[in-house]
Amino acid sequence: MKGFREKAGASKCFSKSTPDTPNRSLASVGSEPGSSETAVKRLVTAGSMRRIHERVLGPSRTGISSSTSDIWLLGVCHKIAQDEALGDAAGNNGLAEFNQDFSSRILISYRKGFDPIGDSKITSDVGWGCMLRSSQMLVAQALLFHRLGRPWRKPLQKPFDCEYVEILHLFGDSETSPFSIHNLLQAGKAYGLAAGSWVGPYAMCRSWEALARCQRAETGLGCQSLPMAIYVVSGDEDGERGGAPVVCIDDASRHCSVFSKGQADWAPILLLVPLVLGLEKVNPRYIPTLRLTFTFPQSLGIVGGKPGASTYIVGVQEESAIYLDPHDVQPVIYIGKDDLEADTSTYHSDVIRHIHLDSIDPSLAIGFYCRDKDDFDDFCARASKLAEESNGAPLFTVTQTHKKPVNHSDALGETGGVPEDDSLGVMSMNDAVGNAHEDDWQLL
Repeated sequence: MKGFREKAGASKCFSKSTPDTPNRSLASVGSEPGSSETAVKRLVTAGSMRRIHERVLGPSRTGISSSTSDIWLLGVCHKIAQDEALGDAAGNNGLAEFNQDFSSRILISYRKGFDPIGDSKITSDVGWGCMLRSSQMLVAQALLFHRLGRPWRKPLQKPFDCEYVEILHLFGDSETSPFSIHNLLQAGKAYGLAAGSWVGPYAMCRSWEALARCQRAETGLGCQSLPMAIYVVSGDEDGERGGAPVVCIDDASRHCSVFSKGQADWAPILLLVPLVLGLEKVNPRYIPTLRLTFTFPQSLGIVGGKPGASTYIVGVQEESAIYLDPHDVQPVIYIGKDDLEADTSTYHSDVIRHIHLDSIDPSLAIGFYCRDKDDFDDFCARASKLAEESNGAPLFTVTQTHKKPVNHSDALGETGGVPEDDSLGVMSMNDAVGNAHEDDWQLL
């Protein structure tokens, strides 16, 4: 394992003093002296990046198969009629509804020409930022569901919904955008995140937790960019090892209380469940339950893909995983939070890509969004039933309380220090391809 362990305290919450002055020049990618300069120096074109990506992930299969099986997309079932599967769209609108739903999901991909990250000269995340981009997409969907609801679809005409534009603004490639790649890297320093390094699902989940905690400390309850608690679900023994992760109801309640600063018993909550489901490939016994998570109304999909080539899996049809691909390279774009006439076309795609479920990397993270306590209770009931029917191979389990309570937020403290012996799962970009198991902290 290409481990990275940092036992020193993390940096304090960062400021956003950089003015919002877009750098629109397509600067070549560089790096600081002594870093992996040769790995990130060249500016990779979209075409060459696609060829590299296909060597890792395999040639992309696009479109929907001729199967009439239901498609589950983030908790919504789309039924495909026989005539639609044969190419006759007149018989039923199920396929059209699926296409509209899929193309309304927010796509966040590689960008080039953004402001340098921190003190480096790096102005593009080409070749190393796919896990960060995949995680941004998952969190973006959570915000869409929270602010606009699951039935929302991207309007065909402008002006757009202000909530939708504000969400896109949050993920801009600048320090002034709260969930930019710049701020994610800064918040994740305690877990070894650095520009030019590929990161695994576990470290990525913890970095989102750190970013949300930092921003919560800087703003009032009513001004939070992420209006929900974050709960990273982990194992029972020491929080990182010990078999299937455990969704602890008491822990979720505590996260909600901390988020609301004691003003409410419950709050909207984002659950992130990092997993390792095998060695070289996903153990086949987990595939049926993995597929069924997409039937949960709370489903936010999966951050996963192939070693060194993360994608955002949003749906399933039979044994195929349907995903959004962050590997297409696009020029940076800056969207003001009040710009209801903005060109948002690069944040969506109607290209439906899919891979076989048994070919995805066993190191992945599943996301769920629960709007309120009733929604969380429904999630727990579904998750418990799924675990009971898993033939002894649950993805995760549900319990009321931990035998040994684990509080990563308390462990990190205000300074964000990392507990000893954390397996953080971070590798340099040169090591990303061909190293599958950067996150073997919790092997099921």
